[in-house]
Order: sequence, then C-alpha cells, then structure tokens
Amino acid sequence: MPLTKDSKTHIISTFRKHDSDTGSPEVQIAILSERINYLTEHLKTHKKDHDSRRGLLMLVGKRRRLLEYLRAHNGGRYREVIDKLGLRK
Repeated sequence: MPLTKDSKTHIISTFRKHDSDTGSPEVQIAILSERINYLTEHLKTHKKDHDSRRGLLMLVGKRRRLLEYLRAHNGGRYREVIDKLGLRK
C-alpha cells in the first residue's frame, strides 16, 4: 500500500471540514483518488496484474457512488471537490 501515514494525513488536512473530520465524503473521495492514481500507474507497468485491476475497478465504483451522494445532497461541496481533484473537464 503506497499511501503512507504522512500522505494520508496531508490529504485529510487538505479536504477536512473541521478539525476532527476524517470521514466526510470529501476526505474519502480524496483518499480513494490517490489510491486510484497509484494503481493506474502500477497497471501501466504490470499489464497482466488482473487482481489489482479488479481492485482498481472496485475503488472507481466506490468513488463514483460517493460523488453521486455528494452531488445529490450538496452540489456546492460536490463542485468544490471536483475542482480540487481535477476529476471532470
């Protein structure tokens, strides 16, 4: 798992809504995006690693569901997360 404790705390501090926030949708989406980016690079090198490919697809699905939840409940926060992570064009 390449997501070290330091990088995870940096992501949490960037996307949190208050001091003790570690599980808001914004934080979860940001952490998932970091893991997705790592696995994408990993699969460029290891093309036949089908187990990691399945894990990547599961992470993408989980992020998509969290984004749909956020868009349905608060469009402003959704737009903010999309802009910070650069997910949509």
